[in-house]
Amino acid sequence: QVQLVESGGGLVQAGGSLRLSCAASGRTFLSYTMGWFRQAPGKEREFVAAIYWIGGNTKYADSVKGRFIISSDNAENTVYLQMNSLKPEDTAVYYCAASNSHLVPSAAVSYGNWGQGTQVTVSS
Repeated sequence: QVQLVESGGGLVQAGGSLRLSCAASGRTFLSYTMGWFRQAPGKEREFVAAIYWIGGNTKYADSVKGRFIISSDNAENTVYLQMNSLKPEDTAVYYCAASNSHLVPSAAVSYGNWGQGTQVTVSS
């Protein structure tokens, strides 16, 4: 079992930046890919970005490419999501998730462990 704790959410104006953190603990050696998802009110949870913990391969949703950067600190078992040029449509609860797949999946069903989420609100 892997425990995930997100932090770094908050309120920011459009055009601003935030950095989310996800600290992993427990049986982290079982987790090969770490992902970020988000869910806005009334919408389904959607993929944002993912990183293969060991190799560093990354994948991004088209809506965040060029604005968001996912990275990892393997020594600290922490994954980050740097969010730049934020837009009001980025407003959502952001979730960190862990997958035992090395294929950097974007489907939520591929992730077996989830954090509690952190709110990101972007004002116009």
